[in-house]
Amino acid sequence: MANREALKDFQARLAVRLQEARDEGVSVSSWLAVESAGGRFLLPLAQLGEIFPWGGAQSVPYTRSWFMGVTNLRGTLTGVVDLAGLLGSVQPRSEQVLLESSVLALNGALEVNAALLVDRLAGLRGVQAFVASEPSAQGAPAYFGSAYVDEQGMRWQELDLQALSRHPAFLSISA
Repeated sequence: MANREALKDFQARLAVRLQEARDEGVSVSSWLAVESAGGRFLLPLAQLGEIFPWGGAQSVPYTRSWFMGVTNLRGTLTGVVDLAGLLGSVQPRSEQVLLESSVLALNGALEVNAALLVDRLAGLRGVQAFVASEPSAQGAPAYFGSAYVDEQGMRWQELDLQALSRHPAFLSISA
């Protein structure tokens, strides 16, 4: 229960900060930074919906290992995709890690009832938070955007969630 309250507080603070930045004409953050199975990702805020604590999912037989199952998010049956698993990670997660995970619903405008499971929310980021960028690597999935490097030398991969939601691998959950 405390985890849900902390998440609600985070969302409230996030909404207030975004509105204050808009009111002051400050450059607004473009991404929600997340970590999943050791990977660092930037998810466009405009393509995200709500953030939920991991509450489990009903497994679905004969689906890929990265499809966690379905869950009820505010009355909508939503498929939950393990972001790291979708991207090829086979790193197992303990129950403790899952309890600390978050589920990020995709924006309804993407017209797919899906959410992404991530290990950790790392805050908001804008272009000003990075010292370098480079285009996606040759052969990278179509939904990979630019890669950004922060002041600590950590690499963050931008993901285009609209392109991801249309990608055949994302849409094909059957095993």
